[in-house]
Amino acid sequence: MSVKKLKHETELLKEAIRVGSRYFEARGAGKFEAADHVDAKVRAIYLLLVKDQVIQPLANKDENVQKMRHKLAIWISKNLPADHHLLT
Repeated sequence: MSVKKLKHETELLKEAIRVGSRYFEARGAGKFEAADHVDAKVRAIYLLLVKDQVIQPLANKDENVQKMRHKLAIWISKNLPADHHLLT
């Protein structure tokens, strides 16, 4: 099953990683380094948000980095102000 790409999904993912990284650190889960791979950040942020019941987990069979990226983009799009430029 393919995932329908969001408008501005790449930029939304960057924003989700930025916000998610701050959440990750504030939560005391650790700190990301500049050299950390984007996919490692995505997986760690996704798993913490699921653990904290901020987002609903993907089905086990659908749990892969691409779908985690999409899930984070959806999460941030729902948490941005309605007039944010990435939502237009």
